[in-house]
Amino acid sequence: MEYFLIFISAIFVNNVVLSQFLGICPFLGVSRKVSTASGMGVAVTFVLTVAAIVTFALQVWVLNPLGLEYLQTIAFILVIAGLVQMLEMVLKKVSPSLYQALGIFLPLITTNCCVLGVSLLVANGTYNSQGLEMSLLTGVLYAFSTALGFAVALIIFAGLRERIALANVPKAMQGMAIALVAAGLLALAFMGFSGVDRGIAAAIGL
Repeated sequence: MEYFLIFISAIFVNNVVLSQFLGICPFLGVSRKVSTASGMGVAVTFVLTVAAIVTFALQVWVLNPLGLEYLQTIAFILVIAGLVQMLEMVLKKVSPSLYQALGIFLPLITTNCCVLGVSLLVANGTYNSQGLEMSLLTGVLYAFSTALGFAVALIIFAGLRERIALANVPKAMQGMAIALVAAGLLALAFMGFSGVDRGIAAAIGL
């Protein structure tokens, strides 16, 4: 049940985009079509999950024993950049259409604060929802759930923008203005999940 609590909390209660405001750039830039948003969601989920595993191992088995903790940020960015480069090559070969649709936002995953931020939280063991000890398993689950939360928010927002594109929006509100309003309303909607994690924790006696 503790793992289920992490899963629900990371997706709905503490959504990385709508609650923590990480990953705003791809959230606004790749949300014009649901198909593109879905591709970006899958790409971020893959990169974030694998990055959490690799950076956790790097922190525990290399940086900490050698006293090189001050190189954490640089090392993590290099790891994430390598993973993105690998994903870019795979997509270019397997799905050229998705590769073209993602465009510049695919290499931008390298500097996506969502990926780097979650990797730092997992490696430092600072995510501790209900007093759970951070381990590799809980860290990877948190990273995977956070990435799913990012994908869910991105796909829902893309669906809203597709509907807005068909609406008669006042000229002064067209473009990014109405998109930001929609994003704010979506964030308010996700606030309705506030307290769900505490209710689950109380129910299972955490």
